[in-house]
Amino acid sequence: MSKPSPVGTVMIAAARAAGRSLARDFGEVENLQVSKKGPADFVSNADHRAEEIIYSALAKARPGYGFVMEERGIVEGTDKSNRFIVDPLDGTLNFLHGQPHYAVSIALEREGKLLTGVVYDVAKNEIFWAETGRGAWLENRKLRVAARTRLNEAVVATGTPWHGKAEEMHANFAREMLAMTPACAGIRRYGSAALDLAYVAAGRFDGFWERDLKPWDIAAGIVLVREAGGTVAEIDGGDFMKTGSVLAANEELHPLIEQQLRHAAAFARKAD
Repeated sequence: MSKPSPVGTVMIAAARAAGRSLARDFGEVENLQVSKKGPADFVSNADHRAEEIIYSALAKARPGYGFVMEERGIVEGTDKSNRFIVDPLDGTLNFLHGQPHYAVSIALEREGKLLTGVVYDVAKNEIFWAETGRGAWLENRKLRVAARTRLNEAVVATGTPWHGKAEEMHANFAREMLAMTPACAGIRRYGSAALDLAYVAAGRFDGFWERDLKPWDIAAGIVLVREAGGTVAEIDGGDFMKTGSVLAANEELHPLIEQQLRHAAAFARKAD
């Protein structure tokens, strides 16, 4: 069994502390569902509280490190080599509707490379963590991506463009679904990219693709998948930390999923 590094231990503790705050607020959200006002404002406050807990804990433990945070934005540090990438509540829409599937996601980037990732599944009380060279772990159990090699036996996760996105993004997603649905055993949409990637690392999903995500949605999960033996790449060959378009799977399934997504893109070009 591997143990996290000192900075990994700090990140895990910060994720757990933020998760405890979210769990308390989640109980209140369930009650607010029946109110006329609704829970939206409350959830925003819950998000900010969790982020403040993480920021305070990490800034105290590693003064000088920079931050990229969903709510606070970019916080420049005196240490230009290290920065934390933080999503205090991934799966906000689930949280908003009282659905117990949401996560805290924290990654450490060093010299522009993702080094450490922590994803905390709050409702299930599961800590997924990984560090480059130390493997990927669920608590003290080592993780490995699923070994399936046939796409028609694979369950693949994805995320849909949300309300307000450009019409073309929704049309592109529809084409990708049309290409993927008959090719694989099943498609799942659970609403948390961080957990989707963690579940790929744990072998619960065989693959995952989604476009237009933010760095804090995917950074920690990417470390998990890589350290669990999986392959992560930008869907169209670019830099996923810039485009937010990511495809993750084992080495055998990755090109098969990529091929189906390329079929969807080719269909779109023909239609034009």
